[in-house]
Amino acid sequence: MTALEDLPIRDDLRGLRPYGAPQLDVPVRLNTNENSYPVPEPVVEAIGKALAAELRDLNRYPDRDAVALRADLAEYLGHGLTVDHVWAANGSNEIQQQLLQAFGGPGRTALGFTPAYSMHPLLALGTGTGWIPAARDADFGLTADAAAAQVRAHRPDVVFLCSPNNPTGTALDPAVVAAVLAEAPGMVIVDEAYAEFARPGTVSALAVLPGHPRLVVTRTMSKAFGFAGGRLGYLAADPAVVAAVQLVRLPYHLSALTQAAARAALAHRDALLGTVTAIMRQRDRIVAELRARGHRVADSDANFVLFEVGGDRQLRGPSEAAPRPGVVDQAAAWRTLLDAGVLVRDVGLPGWLRVTAGTPAETDAFLSAMEEL
Repeated sequence: MTALEDLPIRDDLRGLRPYGAPQLDVPVRLNTNENSYPVPEPVVEAIGKALAAELRDLNRYPDRDAVALRADLAEYLGHGLTVDHVWAANGSNEIQQQLLQAFGGPGRTALGFTPAYSMHPLLALGTGTGWIPAARDADFGLTADAAAAQVRAHRPDVVFLCSPNNPTGTALDPAVVAAVLAEAPGMVIVDEAYAEFARPGTVSALAVLPGHPRLVVTRTMSKAFGFAGGRLGYLAADPAVVAAVQLVRLPYHLSALTQAAARAALAHRDALLGTVTAIMRQRDRIVAELRARGHRVADSDANFVLFEVGGDRQLRGPSEAAPRPGVVDQAAAWRTLLDAGVLVRDVGLPGWLRVTAGTPAETDAFLSAMEEL
C-alpha cells in the first residue's frame, strides 16, 4: 500500500498532519466551540422550505457572486455596509484562504500574534505565504506598542489579528487595531469569529472600516448562529478588497443550497441568536467558578474559556516549551476530563486547556469533572 511519504508531495508538507480536533463519541463535547443548542424547529422548517425551493434547479449553477446572500449579510452587520462591501464563502477559513491567495503567496509573508488561531499559519503554508509568529505578553495580552513594534520590524504583507482571540478568548483593545493599521504596509485581517459573544462595550473593527481600504473584518455563522454544519463565513471590507478576492475564488464556490440555507437562517436570526445570552452566562459561570477554585483563567469575550489546569499560579507565555516544575501537564489533565466523559481542547499551551461554554447541564458536567483534577 502506498504511503503518503512515497508520493511526490511538496517538501514543506512532509511530516505534517491534517488540522482537526478529536471527534470522539463522549457524553459532553466541549472542544470545538460549537453552539451546543440545536437549531429551533421553526428555523429548521424555514431552512427546509428554502432548500426544497432550490432542488428542482440543481441542474443549474448557483449565483456565482451570491448577491442576495451578501445583501442580507450587509444588512445584518449594519455600519452602513452594502452588498459591495461583503463577500461570502464556505466558512471563514475559506475567506481567509482567499485573502492570502490574493494578498499573500510566494515571496510574501503573513504575521500573527501567538497563541492565536492555529489555522492561520496552515492557511499561509497552503498558499505559499511565509509565516511570522509574533509574540504576545507573558499573560497572553497584546498592547498597541508591542504590536506596532513587531509589525514595524517585520513589515509583513498580511497581519492577522483575532478579536476575540482564540484560544485565549479576550477581545483586542481598539488601539491595537489602530496601531497595526498605522504600521502595516499591507493588509490587516481582523478575525471576529466570536464577536457576537463579546462583553458589553467591546468595539468591533467594523466601526473603523471607513477610510481604511487595507482593513478586512472576517466573521462566521458557525458559532453564534449555531450554523457550523452550514459552513458559511464572510468578510466586510472596502469594495476593492471584494473585487480582489473574486480574482482567486473558485467558480460557483458557494452552492445554491448553502446560500438558501444561510439566507433562511439570517431571516430567523433573532431565534438563532437567542442562545447567545445563555451561552455567555455559562461562560461567565465557568470563569467565576474556576477562579474561585484557584485556577488562573483568561478573560473571555468568546464562547469558550482558557484555564490553567493546576500547579503553580503563574501565567506562562507561549515561548515556554514545557510546564515548569509543579505545573500540571495539560495532556494528562485532558485525559482525566475525557475519562470523566468531558471532551475539552488541548491547544498546546503548557499547563492550559480550553473549554467551550455549552448548556447548563454541560457546564455542570465539566465543573464536576474538574474536581477529578
